[in-house]
Amino acid sequence: MIDPITIEVTRHKLEGIANEMQSTLLRSSFSPIVKEGLDASAGLFTADGHTLAQACAIPIHLATLIPVMQRIIHDFPPANMHPDDIFLLNDPYTGGTHLPDIAIVHPIIVDGRLVAFSAAMTHHQDMGGMSAGSVPTNATEIYQEGLRLPPLKLRDAGVENETLVRIIRQNVRIPDTVMGDINAQVAACKIGVRRMTELARKFGHDALVGIFEELLNRSETMTRQALARIPAGTYRYVDYLDNDGIDLDRPIRIEVAVTIGPEGFHVDFTGTSDQVRGPMNCVPSGSLAAACFAIRALTDPAIPTNAGCFRPISLHLPEGSLVNPREPAPVNARTSTIKRITGSIISALAAVLPDRIPAPSAGEMALVAFGGRNQGGGNFVTGDLIASGSGASWRSDGVGVIETDATNCMNLPAEAMEMETPIRLHRVALRPGSGGGGQFRGGAGTIREYESLTDNVTFTHRGERHFSAARGVFGGGDGASAESMIIRADGTEEIIPSKIVTRLMRGDRVVVKTAGGAGFGDPATRSNARTDADVADGVI
Repeated sequence: MIDPITIEVTRHKLEGIANEMQSTLLRSSFSPIVKEGLDASAGLFTADGHTLAQACAIPIHLATLIPVMQRIIHDFPPANMHPDDIFLLNDPYTGGTHLPDIAIVHPIIVDGRLVAFSAAMTHHQDMGGMSAGSVPTNATEIYQEGLRLPPLKLRDAGVENETLVRIIRQNVRIPDTVMGDINAQVAACKIGVRRMTELARKFGHDALVGIFEELLNRSETMTRQALARIPAGTYRYVDYLDNDGIDLDRPIRIEVAVTIGPEGFHVDFTGTSDQVRGPMNCVPSGSLAAACFAIRALTDPAIPTNAGCFRPISLHLPEGSLVNPREPAPVNARTSTIKRITGSIISALAAVLPDRIPAPSAGEMALVAFGGRNQGGGNFVTGDLIASGSGASWRSDGVGVIETDATNCMNLPAEAMEMETPIRLHRVALRPGSGGGGQFRGGAGTIREYESLTDNVTFTHRGERHFSAARGVFGGGDGASAESMIIRADGTEEIIPSKIVTRLMRGDRVVVKTAGGAGFGDPATRSNARTDADVADGVI
């Protein structure tokens, strides 16, 4: 019998290890999207591939590492693993999520016995393909999106796979940056190996594994108890994505039916659009990530997050649909889809949990990517992740310009972008009036304006909420829709229909205005003091 104090102390130790891995990952990486944008995650997994502890990082990454672990264990049986083996994959159809997200997995073998795994996932700034940044919104098959890497060994008993490294370097636009970020992932995983080895030798293998199982069982019990406090039933929600990047006038339907009952937390996607021609498709790992985030958002935040929390989840993903596409459907823009799936699952329960679930957030993480040649020679690729507004709740206004719904990144500071690329950031501001009105108003979106300082820059814009606003609840107003445009050097304006891949010349500017969150309650009941404060702050 393991005493509860030891179990709780060990739980905090595991979370501390995961966060130390995350700190190493961010501080060691080369690319601004990781150093400044924080688009990377780390965690620990049990010997059979289940989540043990997570860093405070990106929910999408942390959940999509679950099928990554299962595939690595399937392809490389643990009995044949060596202490210094390191595994790698990014292919969405063999366990990954989209090609820029490379997973690195390191077994933790202590005195000949597998104890756990450390893992890290990083969004790499470029993985080749038809556009700089490897997020082409006009892709029609995954082969156009970049280099696909099935489960492979990056290191075999400590010996680097030089052939694999050469293949990666040959196929990406910024090889030093990509390999620098991969090595940062390796360094993060090594921290996990070192700390977990110390822990295993302190407790002994069997005792430590027993603690792991107890932690997972406790989280499962607490999660099921929290779900039992939600009224049983099936709850539905429908939302729409703007388009797939190819058929720009055709919205994409997301329909969820969330069933809460004795068996747990079931999400049925029947009614969701068939897979689309463009890259908005989402492989099952993304739908799982959405459900994992939702169950944590709907239950007690004090429950330790591990695989026990996710055991009640089951999914129905119609084959050939947006959420379970057939290969070789393109998937690079799946973040937008995952965010809206997450928001839909949560919003489905708003009617029975009005004091816990806010109005819908804008759910837009606009991505802009720039790539070309530096004036002094050499390639550059950079991307920016632009947040939108969160929804209001029954007791507070929404938050302006914040990541919601399974993402957790930061925009790039002007200094980081301008130091490494010929792109100037002219304006960063709240977008006045973009939050939906209400007794409590939705959070505001943002305005960001970029200028190209050189010619022939490949530009990708992946937006959402341009044609489908976040819907207000209980009388609240809808959030403002997103707007983006290119202002050419000659003054000509081009409206961006949510998604585009094009070229910028010297002096061309891009203005991005993200969407606002929805309002909660009748605007006529809003206090004068709150309205006066909004005017003074320039929010309205």
